[in-house]
Amino acid sequence: MKKSFLCLTLLLSCISCVQKQNSKKFNLDFEAYNAQMLLPDKWFEWGNYNLQADTVEVHSGNYSAKVSSKNKHDSYGCIAYRIPANFSGKKIKLEGYMKLKNVENGFGGLLLRLDDGNNKSLEFSNMQNQNISGTKNWKKYAIELPFPEEAQRIYIGGILVGKGEAWFDDFVLTIDGKDIQTLKEIEEPVFKAKLDKEFDQNSNVKITSLDDVQIENLELLGRVWGLLKYHHPEIAKGNYNWDYELFRILPKYQNIKNNKERDNLLISWIDNLGNVKICTSCEETVKDAFLKPDLDWIGSEDISDALKEKLQFIIKNRHQGNHYYIEHDRAKNPKFKNEKLYYSISFKDDGFKLLALYRYWNMIQYYFPYKYLTDKNWNTVLKDYIPKVIQTKNKLEYELVMIELIGEINDTHATTYTGFNNVQNKRGKYFAPFKVGFIENKLVVTDYYNPEYKDKSKLKVGDIITHVNGKTIQSILDSVSNYYPASNQTSKFRNISRDILRSNSQQIKVNYLSNNQEKYHNIPLILKDSLNLNWYNWKDEKCYKVLDNNIGYVTLQYISESDIPEIKSKFKDTKGIIIDIRNYPSTFVPFKLGNFFVSSSTPFVKFTKFSIDNPGEFLVIDGPKIPKDRETFKGKLVVLVNEDSQSQSEYTAMAFRAGNNTTIMGSTTAGADGNVSSIYLPGGLLTRFSGIGIYYPDGTETQRVGIVPDIEVKPTIQGIKDGRDEVLEKAIEVILND
Repeated sequence: MKKSFLCLTLLLSCISCVQKQNSKKFNLDFEAYNAQMLLPDKWFEWGNYNLQADTVEVHSGNYSAKVSSKNKHDSYGCIAYRIPANFSGKKIKLEGYMKLKNVENGFGGLLLRLDDGNNKSLEFSNMQNQNISGTKNWKKYAIELPFPEEAQRIYIGGILVGKGEAWFDDFVLTIDGKDIQTLKEIEEPVFKAKLDKEFDQNSNVKITSLDDVQIENLELLGRVWGLLKYHHPEIAKGNYNWDYELFRILPKYQNIKNNKERDNLLISWIDNLGNVKICTSCEETVKDAFLKPDLDWIGSEDISDALKEKLQFIIKNRHQGNHYYIEHDRAKNPKFKNEKLYYSISFKDDGFKLLALYRYWNMIQYYFPYKYLTDKNWNTVLKDYIPKVIQTKNKLEYELVMIELIGEINDTHATTYTGFNNVQNKRGKYFAPFKVGFIENKLVVTDYYNPEYKDKSKLKVGDIITHVNGKTIQSILDSVSNYYPASNQTSKFRNISRDILRSNSQQIKVNYLSNNQEKYHNIPLILKDSLNLNWYNWKDEKCYKVLDNNIGYVTLQYISESDIPEIKSKFKDTKGIIIDIRNYPSTFVPFKLGNFFVSSSTPFVKFTKFSIDNPGEFLVIDGPKIPKDRETFKGKLVVLVNEDSQSQSEYTAMAFRAGNNTTIMGSTTAGADGNVSSIYLPGGLLTRFSGIGIYYPDGTETQRVGIVPDIEVKPTIQGIKDGRDEVLEKAIEVILND
């Protein structure tokens, strides 16, 4: 009897323990264990270190999480947990305990990250700036960040960078001081658009004819579809899955016999969406708007008066406020919402291919601030690409046509890496072990990613490559140029140079000039993961140093916020300072470092901002000013730029240019400035564009033009051979001769 009672007591105790664990919504104390994964339940791995649930080293309870290094180069480990951001508040705080053992060449820390619906990080901290390393006993740490309204996912974790071991335990997450375990979640609205599943697998659309009349009709449909998407109140409220409404009308639309029948069908389509009420808050386009809605096509003679009146009525009484498909991102650039990627579509499905074209064309039509700068008139692009897109026969052809389309906006921010898997596979998985670039209009070896391959590769720094697999460099440029979107030729050639010696073969034949002698060699190619493609020459621990003749030098590639006070202190009495932005800054410095070079609060930028309430309208707004610091640098500032200076690098150069005694030196930059907006397209494709117009205070453009140097200095082939940095040398000369 006693034995049975003891067993029952133990069983009830275990049940009570499980119930106690399960009473918490989120396993933030690591006490729930997943025996299959050998990890705390619902926790997962980021990085490539060893992760485990530890029962020996714990702060409290039965389990902690342990992260151990594998001694791999440039690696890290993180145990992470994801929580839907279905909460409201202003501040989010992560607290937790951490223990370290023999952590070297890195740090340990808590991690807190907030993402939007497109997996874009909105707020992030991993305590890197605290540089916690060595051996530390259990100690409580905390991270606090703003909690953006647009956040959709919360990631928390424990991270280890470098060698050593780290333990994490007893995490607590609060929003405005309230424990997330007890917070009530926000109930998300149910949109009718999300309930429509009819065409999830197949649009059932086949375009059977592509004569000139059909192409013109499909062009009109694409324009009307896009206008309604961003203007019609019922679509903006999320009452229609607008992708699927396209698939519903296309079969009927293909069978129209004439323009009258076509326009009547479109009018009926619009009427079925519901009544549009008179809008009393809709304002006319501002007379001095930088860009005005481009709607002249509605006046076409081919469109009936009845359809014109219907479209103009919708424009005049368009939706205002929150929109199902578009909103402002944190930097006020466009953020596209509720755009499904349709990963598994068939590429014989003409409906999805046409949808991709319509979606992209209209996003650019209404929300790209630099549409007026494209080489080709954007109004001609839709018609040109209808047959191109429809006639693709497989995923590779589809990807190539979409890259060509993306290239039409002439924007270096228009990336085509994610989702374009067939194109990337076609380009190859093997790379040359050395870096090449266009110097004096020739393809030149500039350095080795991995010096250990020098002997096998034979080519030396400064050698000029003339042919690749029997093709001249110029012929290669001509053949691939359309598939490398870019703002200008400089950034286009930069991007092509990264792939020009890429192949699916393990070797590639090159003809080259070495010391004016013609040679050829089959270069062994290396798998990407085996190469140090994140190559750089900077070996010092700090991002700054004092050069000869008392000249300060700073590279922004490795700068941290904590470096800035030290730079100001150490460099205040130097003869001049050189800031190298031939890279992408690791920290945003326009204000905290830029204020060292102005004697008063100084404007340096203007923006253009899009309108949700009036699609296609862009207004000019004043940008921030660089504040005055307590002390102003008295010497000369020289800022170095080149084709690797892009986006934030260009914005930073603009800020430094506002200084009292600044010289910009180097060569043409990438010409792509402004916070990027992401576009998701059927087939799982991701691309981007510059989402904010960036201008100097006097209105001078930077997009496509780039940052124009005050003194142009380009590397020479001889300088590359000699291992010289001719741009830096010129900067030093300018400072010394001042």
